[in-house]
Formats: sequence, structure tokens, C-alpha cells
Amino acid sequence: MSITAGLDVGTQSTKLVCYDSDARRVVAKAAATYVLVSRDDGSREQEASWFVDAVRGCFSQIPADIRSKIRAIGVSGQQHGFVPLDKDGNVLAPVKLWCDTSTAMECAQLTERLGGSDAVFELIGNQILPGYTAGKVVAMKNRNPERYARIAHILLPHDYVNYYLTGRYVMEAGDASGTAFFDIRTRTWSRPVLEAIDPDADWSSLLPDIVPSSSVIGTVTAKAARELGLDRSVVVSAGGGDNMMGAIGTGCVAAGRMTVSMGTSGTLFGYSDTPIADPSGRLAGFCSSTGGWLPLLCTMNCTVATEEVRKLFDMDVVALDSLAADEPIGARGVTMLPYFNGERSPNYPNGKAVLAGFMLDTMTKGTIARAALESAVYSLRYGLDSFVGLGFTPTAIVLTGGGANSPIWRQMVSDVFDLPVTIPVIGESAAFGAAIQALWASGSEGDDLSVIAYDHIRMDEQKACMPREGVSAAYKESYRRFLRYSDVLSPIFS
Repeated sequence: MSITAGLDVGTQSTKLVCYDSDARRVVAKAAATYVLVSRDDGSREQEASWFVDAVRGCFSQIPADIRSKIRAIGVSGQQHGFVPLDKDGNVLAPVKLWCDTSTAMECAQLTERLGGSDAVFELIGNQILPGYTAGKVVAMKNRNPERYARIAHILLPHDYVNYYLTGRYVMEAGDASGTAFFDIRTRTWSRPVLEAIDPDADWSSLLPDIVPSSSVIGTVTAKAARELGLDRSVVVSAGGGDNMMGAIGTGCVAAGRMTVSMGTSGTLFGYSDTPIADPSGRLAGFCSSTGGWLPLLCTMNCTVATEEVRKLFDMDVVALDSLAADEPIGARGVTMLPYFNGERSPNYPNGKAVLAGFMLDTMTKGTIARAALESAVYSLRYGLDSFVGLGFTPTAIVLTGGGANSPIWRQMVSDVFDLPVTIPVIGESAAFGAAIQALWASGSEGDDLSVIAYDHIRMDEQKACMPREGVSAAYKESYRRFLRYSDVLSPIFS
């Protein structure tokens, strides 16, 4: 038995899967949770130490005989987080996360300094949006110059865990492309953007080396091996952002493949052999962690909508789904805009959640439950429209995340998207993708990742959905109403 471990350092928890590549099965898994610190100014933060504590907690849950057989580790991490370190590797500040919208002003100022959004797009193939790392760096420079002056290394969350495991400061192109100071076309740091952030900084020392996605970055340190109960020979792959690892874990490694993830955030991404970029910024033109590109759209609110309604009504998930299922398509005219955390797509940093369209007989728990489920899917459908508008047309959807466990949501995605939906057997797609990437990097199964991925990924045939004739058309009017509400309120949200 030879085991590859995949870690996913997420927003709510860190997950670990231990995968036996010979038997084609997960032999152990673990999770450790932590909190998200939120403030009214849009700040969303966590402590970097929580990530490492969670990694230790996950490995402590794995039986010693399985840990002794681990040969490689891959790390997935939430994108865009800003982890500033001093010269001794000490973290200087709480980690500002992907869902942090408190730096909207800095993003706007940086964009203006560079000559506007068109100029920014020409430089990096993306826009500088709230949530991306660039605005967070500017915010520290402006708001806490003493702390900023002590920065010696800038990392992202998965890079920080890699640093804990190996002692190396490195990054790969997939995660780097979400910083907004990386040119996705050339796969290099953007000197003009960096100079606009700070013309006096020594960026060559502040930023880590970009390593190939297929590389092994090192073996675990003596300290990490001792704390995690691993052999010193265990290798660590480059890893990547959670979306990039999720793409690997769902087989989104060949042209035309698309994955939709329904978690705290909602995400769509599809593999491309060539860069796909969106001047408007709706679609992020990221690099993949497989040597290609991964155009991606992220909504900042997905299962957030149903979780908030579920807590409001004091219901479990099954009860809420059942309540929603009893209501007709379109929730009898009730519409939710699920912008609880602001929104990135569309770009509404000051967005708020909205419930609209009530009449005397439709202000019910059922219509609100139905509107909440539909709102998450409509936000994702907005993303699909953006993909199609840029020439990317998927033929099927692989659905992952917590939302994929809901039968009503699975069928709703198929009907609203008018596409077949399949569900991977292994649901922890980012952690599993990190394990597959580590298997690829270790060289034990060849150098063609698409072959490796398709050889190990299985779909759950019992959960597959097909769009139902006539039903997809019934959703169109409700979706158009959702878009109209969003457009009308855009002056307030922008």
C-alpha cells in the first residue's frame, strides 16, 4: 500500500484525504474546523497559525499505520489570501481572505494609478478586484506602514502550509494568477503592477519563486515529520489554489471540461489550452495547476443563502430542501439576491442580500426557502452566461461541494443550466485533487496528468441528473427576473 495525502486548507476547515492509489480508494480522512472573523467594514480574516494547527489536528486523527505509508503530500488552499511574513518566517498580521471586501478603495486606486481597467487588463489579463491579493498588500502599506516595512515574504495560504511542511518559499502559477500582480499570459510577476503598489520595494526578494505545477518542492522537515507522524522521506508537491486542485479532483484537465462547486462560495471553472480572459472582469483568467488555463468565475455567496435561511427557520438541511421542493419553479414570484458577503460576480463589493416580490399570500417559509435555493443556482448561471459569451461552451457539468449532496439542488443545476450533471464519488475534490497532483509530481504513474486523473476519478451514477424537457424553459423567466432585480439595484451595490 502506497498512500498519497491531499490537504485542503479551506475557509471553514482543513480537510485531509489519504488515498491508496493501488486500491483506488480513500483509506482515511479527517477534518479540523476554525472560525472566520468578520467585521462590518467587509473584513474577513483568519490566523495563519490556525491553518497549521488544523493540519496537525487532521494528521493526528489518522491511524499511525496509515501515516507510516504516506509517500507524498499535495496541498490545496483558499485563493487570494495575504500571508505576510518577516525575515524569520513569523506571520505579521491576520490573513485577509478571498472573501474580504474591505480593500475595494485600494483596488480602485491601484487601477486608476495604472491607467484604468483597460490598461490593467492588458498588463495581467485580469482586473484588480476586491478579494484579490493586490488590494490587501496596498491596504497594509497604507494603513499599517510599520508592519508593512517588516515584510520579507508574501505568501498565499497554501504556500504558507507548504512553507511549514518544507521550509521553502515557493508558489505555482495557478495560485499566483489570483494575486492580481501576475501576468497570466506569460506566467510571470507583473513588474508594472508591483511598481504601482510600491516602487521602492525589492519585489525579487519579497515574492517567492514560481515553480512548475508538476514539481516536487521538497521533503518534509524534521519538525513537520515529528509533529505529523510522517517519515522524513515524504515529498511535497507544488500544490495550488483550491479551485485549481478541485479541477484536478474532478477531471477538469482537458478542453471543454467544466466543474461547478457549490460551497460557501459558488465557483465555475473550465479547462482551456489557451488563455481565456474577460476585459469586464466577470471571468477570472487564471492559469491552471496543470500547465494550461482555468477561466473561472466565483460568486461569494452560495450555500450561505440556504444556511442563513435554515438557521432563521431552525431547520435541518433535509427539512429545508423538502420545504423548497413543495414550491413551484420561480417561488411564486419571490426572488432572493444572495449577496450576504457582498459580491464579486457581478462586482458588487457593497452588495447586500435582498428578498423581493412578496404578496400577501406568498410571504411564506416555503417561498423563501425556494428562492434561497434558486438564488444560488441563478448566480452560477450568470457565470455560465459569461463563459458562453467568451466562446467557452461546456457539454456537461461536474458538480461538487456541499450543495452537490442535495438532490433538489443537483436537479436544479441540470435544469437551469440545461446540461447533464455528474457527481464525483470522492466529494472532497480539492483535497483529492491535491493528492492526485502529488501522485503526478512524484512520477510514480507517468507524466500525463489527464491519463492519471481519468484513471483515478469515478462518478456516482446514482446521483447523475439530466435536464428535464420543458422544465429548463420554465426556469428562464424566473432567472430573467433575478437578473432584472440585480441590475436595478446595481447603483446601490457597486
